[in-house]
Parts: sequence; C-alpha cells; structure tokens
Amino acid sequence: MIPVSAFGKTGHQSTRVIFGAAALGGMKQDRADKVLETLLEFSINHIDTAAAYGDSELRVGPWMREHRKRFFLATKTGDRTYDKARESLHRSLERLKVDHIDLIQMHNLVEDDEWRTALGPRGALEALVEARDQKLVRFIGVTGHGTRIPAMHQRSLERFPFDAVLFPYNFTMMGIPEYSADAEALIKLCNERGVATQTIKSAARRRWQNDDERKFSWYEPLREGDAIRRAVHFVLSRPGLFLNSSSDTTILRTILEAASEPAAAPSRAEMEADVAHYAMQPLFTGEQERI
Repeated sequence: MIPVSAFGKTGHQSTRVIFGAAALGGMKQDRADKVLETLLEFSINHIDTAAAYGDSELRVGPWMREHRKRFFLATKTGDRTYDKARESLHRSLERLKVDHIDLIQMHNLVEDDEWRTALGPRGALEALVEARDQKLVRFIGVTGHGTRIPAMHQRSLERFPFDAVLFPYNFTMMGIPEYSADAEALIKLCNERGVATQTIKSAARRRWQNDDERKFSWYEPLREGDAIRRAVHFVLSRPGLFLNSSSDTTILRTILEAASEPAAAPSRAEMEADVAHYAMQPLFTGEQERI
C-alpha cells in the first residue's frame, strides 16, 4: 500500500506518488485506460495533468465520469494573462469533463518577464483567484523546471500564498550545491507555511544522448528495478515530499511497486554507485535549462 500524507493545507490526504498524466499525452484512449487502471490497482488518488500535455486531459476526462470522487485532480495553465488563463481553465474543465478542478497551477513560471505578467494586473493569477471565488477551482499552485525554479518559487510564495509548488528533486540535481541550497530553503519555507511540496524527475537518468533513441519522454529514465527503487526511496524517505511519476509509463509499475515498500533512505555510497554505473547526469544545469 502506498502511504498517504496531508497535501499541504488542502485537507486532502494524497498518495505520496501522484500520477503524472503527461504520460498519456500521445496515447489512444484504450491504452490510456489500461494505464489508469493501474492507478486503481495501487490506490493512487491524485492525478496531475496540464493543458500543454497533448491529449492528456482528453484521456483523463472519460475517467472522471466514474471516478471523479476518488481523485484529487490537478491541471496547469501556461498562459500568463488574465484572458488567456481564463480561457485555458475553462477549456480544461471541458476536456476533463468536470465542474471543478481541485488544483490549478501556473505551469513552469520561471522567466522574470512572465512572472511579472502572470502575477501583475490582469495577469493569470487574477483569473485563477476569480475562478477559485467562483468555485471552479479549489486551490492554486505554481510549477517549474530548471535550476532557477526553487528560488523563483520562494519569490512567488512571498507574493501570493500558493497552496502547492512543484520542482525537480533527485540525487543528481541535489548534487548541485547552489540548487540544493535553494531547494532546501524552499522545502523549509513550504513546511513552515503548509504548502504542498511536489517533486518531479525522481527516476531520471539523463538527457537523451542520441535523438534517435528518444521515446515517450524528453529525457531518458532509469530502467533497472533496483536503481528505480533507490531513486524513489531517495524522495519518499523524506517526509512531506510528494513524487510525481514519470512521463514514461513503461516504468510506472516499477515506481508504484517501489513506493509500496517502506521507504528507507539509500546511502550516499549506493546513490553514487548508481550515478557511476548508469552514467547519470543532472537534467538541468546552468547551461541546460530548457526541456
């Protein structure tokens, strides 16, 4: 059984693995249905998708007719202005076939000019707060990629009391001293304020070395079961962190099986051995920030 934990101050007890529905973006419905059945098997109760994830919202939508009550449902908008964000949210409601979304998130809010627009007058945040007042959404969050995002999330939390954040967290990223310091400061701030702390890229190996090898996801995941288990436990052994599953569904079951075991923190020696053996690399560095 995958443990649950309070998702910030939302009042929801979310499974500590959240299904990252980017994995459904390029699937036909019949295949997506089989993936979603796996969530029922492992009692996952939290789905995270986005307007930008291809057909993901369309694949999740049919499931919401029958299973809406069992899932905390999150999506994202990448739009920065009031009008565009409002349009995006209403489109997501239609695609997901629901009358409300539990968590709407501003997607990858990292660039300074976009941040000023989104959080400024007639920005995206204004539309999302309005939607919350209209009970179209219950909570508001912010997400991001890259080495700058933990610091940017702290800046965002000083401007507005977001309910959730999402950022990369794995052994290789936390091996970057500046990133680790910013991530630790963000985690501390979230703990103090009751902000749900979601992590991504737990089972990432590295960026694809050859474009011909690229499948399913923009990055190459770990494949070997023991290495995935250690990567998953690296995250889940830390109380309060949620792990969003990989966009490569071929390792979903392995992730869920690992999360079902008691999460004992792997040793530094074990993680360093995996880095060496699998030639693991941080997905984001000062020179590589973009997906």
